[in-house]
Amino acid sequence: MKILLLEDDYAYKESIQDSLEEMGYAVDAFEDGQKALDALFENRYHLALLDIRVPNVDGYEILKQIRKAKLDLPIIFITSLTDINNLSLGYELGCNDYIRKPFSLKELQYRVTQALNAYHMRTTLDITLCHGFSYRLEDQSLWFDAIQIPLTQYEKKLLFLLVKNRGNYISTENIHAYVWEDKAVGDNDIRMLVKKLRDKTDKELIVTAKGIGYKIEKCHA
Repeated sequence: MKILLLEDDYAYKESIQDSLEEMGYAVDAFEDGQKALDALFENRYHLALLDIRVPNVDGYEILKQIRKAKLDLPIIFITSLTDINNLSLGYELGCNDYIRKPFSLKELQYRVTQALNAYHMRTTLDITLCHGFSYRLEDQSLWFDAIQIPLTQYEKKLLFLLVKNRGNYISTENIHAYVWEDKAVGDNDIRMLVKKLRDKTDKELIVTAKGIGYKIEKCHA
């Protein structure tokens, strides 16, 4: 997936870009609002992270132009503004979330993952998986024929992340950020969670690549 980042603070821009690229995203980073706006109309992005106070065209105006043109992507504002009127204006214009400076990179990763999950799985309600399984987006449930497979909260979150990104490997860092949020867990916890899902489904449903991550293959049957 491809993300546009607009941030005129060099240190923030570099750390955010590095963090997102480590998660596997492609990132185009800008410091100038007009250049970012031009790029949004020239390229296809899955999410935009916008600072509000930037040179030439501010984040609010960029959001206005995005919504006016009906570009289909979620918007997260990055800002040090805390006044309720500023926050309200952003939501009224159509932003999906705010992240306030200073913030941790874990919080950033979590909010990005949440925004992408919520926005880009809105159309297909029933998804066919391999080995006879299907996934119902409406209630995030897993089925085998007409039988629903019971899932724990963590299993449900991991499956949602893998189904949403099926065909692509998800790193352990991304899984950790989304499934456990800020809780301290190790790679073994992730392996055990994957094993539990495999025990309930098929050992081949979730594919592992050492040092890369986990994925569910696309199934066209």
